[in-house]
Amino acid sequence: MADRLDVGGVLNGLPSWREEPGDRPAIRRDLKFADFNAAFGFMTRVALWADKADHHPEWSNVYDRVQIVLTTHDAEGVTDRDVALARFIDEAAAAAGGR
Repeated sequence: MADRLDVGGVLNGLPSWREEPGDRPAIRRDLKFADFNAAFGFMTRVALWADKADHHPEWSNVYDRVQIVLTTHDAEGVTDRDVALARFIDEAAAAAGGR
């Protein structure tokens, strides 16, 4: 099992993310893209990376918007796995024009 990290410390290194309110430690990012195709293309790229890493986001998509929540369920909090996925998401979002 992965070690839990302090959410505040994690967010210092991930300026586009914020703490997800609720009863479990998690981080969140909301993105907007040019259109549905850009949003879906971004999600596809992230899905392929996440599947290889065996670490999957909680997310939703409505047209040009994508909401992402990251937490590691078996650690009951945020771990290095979430940080790695968040960094990849930031790179993929920038490449796809997400903001």
